[in-house]
Amino acid sequence: MPDVPDLESRTVPEDHQDLRLWLRMLTCCNLIESEIRSRLRIEYDTTLPRFDLMAQLQRAPGGMKMSELSRHMMVTNGNITGITDQLEKEGMVQRTRNATDRRSSLIKLTPKGRRAFTKMAQSHEAWIQSLFTGMSDSSRAALFEALGELKLLRRLQ
Repeated sequence: MPDVPDLESRTVPEDHQDLRLWLRMLTCCNLIESEIRSRLRIEYDTTLPRFDLMAQLQRAPGGMKMSELSRHMMVTNGNITGITDQLEKEGMVQRTRNATDRRSSLIKLTPKGRRAFTKMAQSHEAWIQSLFTGMSDSSRAALFEALGELKLLRRLQ
């Protein structure tokens, strides 16, 4: 990978370690996310938000309301509506009016959507594994534990 400036390159050794750590984490996340977005676009002609929405629906075979999808994906209802409209036109999802609340719909993957998502998810898993290739098992475990500790500390405050 060429030496391209990134968020971490904004720091200097005199900056406090917490800032340098934060920017390193962001840089790593951005690099991984960029690679995943690129591979989804090239290999499946899809986007990460579409993949994420389908992943949420895969985990909820009974379907989800738009508001649930919005909450789980941490995006607006408008974003969910746009993605759902596209996926519905392609036959990947179906909307069913909620019998008890006519203002809301239940969104489910169709069989075609399940098949497409299964292929993408298998590739996604392999891509993630390949992106961590070269990092020792002990380093991955230590990073996982350290980030878990940080996550817990932030949630407690």
